[in-house]
Amino acid sequence: MAKDVEQVTEQGEYSAKDYHDPPPAPLIDPDELTKWSLYRAAIAEFIATLLFLYITVLTIIGYKRQSDTKIPGNTECDGVGILGIAWAFGGMIFILVYCTAGISGGHINPAVTFGLFLGRKVSLVRALLYMIAQCAGAICGAGLAKGFQKSFYNRYGGGVNTVSDGYNKGTALGAEIIGTFVLVYTVFSATDPKRNARDSHVPVLAPLPIGFAVFMVHLATIPVTGTGINPARSFGPAVIFNNDKAWDDQVSKP
Repeated sequence: MAKDVEQVTEQGEYSAKDYHDPPPAPLIDPDELTKWSLYRAAIAEFIATLLFLYITVLTIIGYKRQSDTKIPGNTECDGVGILGIAWAFGGMIFILVYCTAGISGGHINPAVTFGLFLGRKVSLVRALLYMIAQCAGAICGAGLAKGFQKSFYNRYGGGVNTVSDGYNKGTALGAEIIGTFVLVYTVFSATDPKRNARDSHVPVLAPLPIGFAVFMVHLATIPVTGTGINPARSFGPAVIFNNDKAWDDQVSKP
């Protein structure tokens, strides 16, 4: 059983908590710029986002090619389907968060970084450097995917997020807001120090609910927007594909 957060002493006073809230991160910490750990963490975010975009964009392109009925022998049921794409996104987040959590915290998403900044979990300097690294990694990951499969990349949309036919931009915006909230809420819950204190196995399993949150949100919103919930994931393919509709839809979403 989980032990109580606070226990009453014989004098009727409350004893110390069985967990320790980390002190709020400073808004601006110039000394942080002199530490190698900051740049190592930014490099980890860059590499993780690059790998994330490379694998997921190729999964999307591969599915569209396999289900392209214009190719002889293909049917709409071929390929991994929406379920497989959702697994690719959720699985990669699980793997990459697990690999980078001890280095950078495993954000891999400017929305997560911004949320943690508002929660005073990271400083402004670290947050800005992470976001730059994540967006740069996303551009490089999408570019790498295009480099390996240029013809398919251009033919099948480059994995960009656009508003699907039958939906308006208001619906797409609402879907992205709710999906991003689910993800950031899960990140805060999975990394809550109270939970870590009560359940020693939670730090090891923290990437699992985060990956599942990404998986579930993708199942719900792929038919609407292709699922962004990650500004870097949307920005990288949009830069490489560079299509007017993609850019028009991007500026209409968070």
